Amino acid sequence: MSVRPITPVDHPALLALWSRTPGLQLRAEDDFEPFCNYLARNPGLSQLVELDGRIVASLLVGHDGRRGYLQHLVVDEPYRGRGFARALLGKALAKLAQLGIDKSHVFVLRDAPQAQAFWEAQASWEGRSDIQVYSTRRSGE
Repeated sequence: MSVRPITPVDHPALLALWSRTPGLQLRAEDDFEPFCNYLARNPGLSQLVELDGRIVASLLVGHDGRRGYLQHLVVDEPYRGRGFARALLGKALAKLAQLGIDKSHVFVLRDAPQAQAFWEAQASWEGRSDIQVYSTRRSGE
């Protein structure tokens, strides 16, 4: 197993992994250019797991200077249960802590029961009932 930073060259393989993962919705922000911009804005934070040259897990990690934000924590179905998600999560939180960021958020779709179960099992994470998330896009998109 190899854990390494995600690079732009990984985009096609990651897109394929994300596309076959139930409960993950791809959006325009997952296209190549926004993906590369995200990596450039958050250098070295997003990580993946490779086995025999194949990407089997990923986690996109960013921050706003105060809070960390985690997206697309995915482990390919045949490789689940081996601790890859926890390894990526631990590495992400350690990297954010090095930047002085001690609080992070993850947004999990309600119709993603496996993802919900993973996050509910994480001792240091708690669901929030005190906020509602609202999103917007530029006009015409």
